Amino acid sequence: MFKLIFNLGGWKITHYLPSHIKKCVIVAAPHTSNWDFIYGMGALKYMQLNLRFVIKKEWVRFPFKHLMLSLGALPIDRNVKNISEKTEGTVDVMANLFGNREELRLLITPEGTRSRREKWKTGFYYVALKANVPIALGFMDYEKKECGIDKIIYPSGDYKKDMKEIMHFYERFKGKNPANFSVDIELNK
Repeated sequence: MFKLIFNLGGWKITHYLPSHIKKCVIVAAPHTSNWDFIYGMGALKYMQLNLRFVIKKEWVRFPFKHLMLSLGALPIDRNVKNISEKTEGTVDVMANLFGNREELRLLITPEGTRSRREKWKTGFYYVALKANVPIALGFMDYEKKECGIDKIIYPSGDYKKDMKEIMHFYERFKGKNPANFSVDIELNK
């Protein structure tokens, strides 16, 4: 069904994730409409990518459990305690997901909302840095009806430099509701 809607919408995939990248954080932007999910799922079906996304464990139970898992949901408990009995933060929990898997492509929408947000959530960067995996930049451009996964960034630890490169990449894309999309203004200076 997702592939059919993707085709009927006139979309095309212009860039693919290199097949040798088995572990990564995939950033998805711009995210300005619920249609992003529908077209994005169609694109993923064509790319034959098995992507996962994290969700609070409370969302993965009856009556949504099977649907959420089939879509790629990876439930996490954000109140996990580590050996020293400290509660781990979400970044730590997500980074630890990479440790015991041979393959994990974790999709994150750093805008965190379909509304305009001039300050992005940056956990995706720290998850990739801590897990020692690259960040793949996924995009949807409604103006051109193109999408894909284009640029690969290996976090250097120089947060401002790396984030400036990421913001520069996303400047050119138009969401379904263009007024609702902004790169992180502070990080794009």
